Amino acid sequence: MTRRREKPLRFEIMRLDEIDGTAVDSTVVDAASVNGIVQQAAAIGQRLWIRPAETPVS
Repeated sequence: MTRRREKPLRFEIMRLDEIDGTAVDSTVVDAASVNGIVQQAAAIGQRLWIRPAETPVS
C-alpha cells in the first residue's frame, strides 16, 4: 500500500488595524506556529484574522 504524504496545514494570519479593522499586513505560517503568534498578539492586545492559506492545486 502506498501512502501519500500529506501537506502540512498552513494558515494566513493578518494583523488588523486597531481603528477600522482592515488588514495591515499578513504572513503565512505552518500550523505549529499559529499558537505562538496568537499568544504574542494576546499579550499586547493585537487583533488578528486567521484563515487557511490558499494552496495551489497539484
